[in-house]
Amino acid sequence: MFTQTVFVVFLGAFIRHIVGDYHDPNIIIMLMDDMGWGDLGVFGEPSKETPHLDKMAAQGMLFPNFYSGNPLCSPSYTPQEMVGGISADEILLPELLKKKNYLSKIHGFDEWFGAPNCHFGPYNDSSRPNIPLYNNSDMTGRYYEEFEINVKTGESNLTQIYLKEGLDFISQQADAQNPFFLYWAPDATHAPVYASKPFLGKSQRGRYGDAVMELDDCVGQILDRLVSLGIQNNTIVFFTSDNGAALMSGPLQSGSNGPFLCGKETTFEGGMREPAIAWWPGRIPAGTVSQQLASVMDLFSTSLAVAGLPPPDDRIIDGLDLSPVLFNSSLLDRPIFYYRGNQMMAVRIGQYKAHYWTWSNSLEEFNKGINFCPGQEVPGVTTHSQVEHTLLPLIFHSKQYQDILPLLRAVVEQHQKLLVPGIPQLNICDLAVMNWSPAGCEKLGKCLKAPESQPWQCDWPH
Repeated sequence: MFTQTVFVVFLGAFIRHIVGDYHDPNIIIMLMDDMGWGDLGVFGEPSKETPHLDKMAAQGMLFPNFYSGNPLCSPSYTPQEMVGGISADEILLPELLKKKNYLSKIHGFDEWFGAPNCHFGPYNDSSRPNIPLYNNSDMTGRYYEEFEINVKTGESNLTQIYLKEGLDFISQQADAQNPFFLYWAPDATHAPVYASKPFLGKSQRGRYGDAVMELDDCVGQILDRLVSLGIQNNTIVFFTSDNGAALMSGPLQSGSNGPFLCGKETTFEGGMREPAIAWWPGRIPAGTVSQQLASVMDLFSTSLAVAGLPPPDDRIIDGLDLSPVLFNSSLLDRPIFYYRGNQMMAVRIGQYKAHYWTWSNSLEEFNKGINFCPGQEVPGVTTHSQVEHTLLPLIFHSKQYQDILPLLRAVVEQHQKLLVPGIPQLNICDLAVMNWSPAGCEKLGKCLKAPESQPWQCDWPH
């Protein structure tokens, strides 16, 4: 009996592995929230509390020059009162992957578990409701209510819930031999940071470090699940963060941006340079470090290329296909543009960066004790007003930089000529659109009465 059981188990794993490799590659994108470049051991964090991410880097490709598209977590985690969101004209990645029969677990597609906003709160349900979490199209509870977060102790089981959802989805699709796309975006490292009980108090870095340790453990479990299912050689995994560490939240509620200036909400390096690792055993050379300038926007084009799909041809796609970098260790010649809202603040080409505008945060916020660059102020650079340097970009005024300045200017001018004005998506606010009565609230008895609609022009102090 024992022999037969072992034979069946191993035969099933063998068949799954062989058959699974014939469908298009699975794609997993792990996007952390407010995790900084310097939070990983592989990037020099001295406490070395990310063994699984460090192992992932050792088995894959590390990107020291990877950037977010914006220095704050918009539009995914906008305030509740914002009217609108992603334009209906946009084509989202899961929609295109459907052409190759991919099943997706992400906001609003085949499966969804999560929230439309970050875990801000707790709120009192009279002037502002707590944010709901959804299981597919129906609300399944609210932060701080059914999904508890103890702000005082930092204890919450949310990361473990998100982990289980991800692992179950992977196993189900592997059993069905479906190609899948999983977007896994836990928010434990966004203030107020949280961790489950087994991780609280474990880190040398305080509560934020506890959250990082738990996320690192989750990454390890997800990669181990791929290996145990025999689908690791047919799955690409990309790990990164949405913006730099939120230094304004204080040392116990924020991470490290390593050697880089300032943090979240700025276009200095600490605000937009992110930790990034690509992992695909047998395809991406293990233990490699790519100096490619890359952006989170590249994950759209790269995912399509991996799936064997062309990008849409009716619009300009900002991201590049990183396949030559991942599989051939090539380097693509491209600039990185640093935007804050609609304003291009800076540009990087190769090792050169020029600031066309500088600004940390407003003097009004600064005088209230909010500092985006604590202990890192540089006179004339980390300004509290928007200072324009278009005629003479803020760079080191050595001969080497002066020689490169004409190239920088030409690239910026060409970029600005090709810009197509977009329709504003997040500039109208209305308390009536907040999460008062989400779909499914009636089943839980959690529907709340919304106030009368009184829209206004949003104020963005960032």
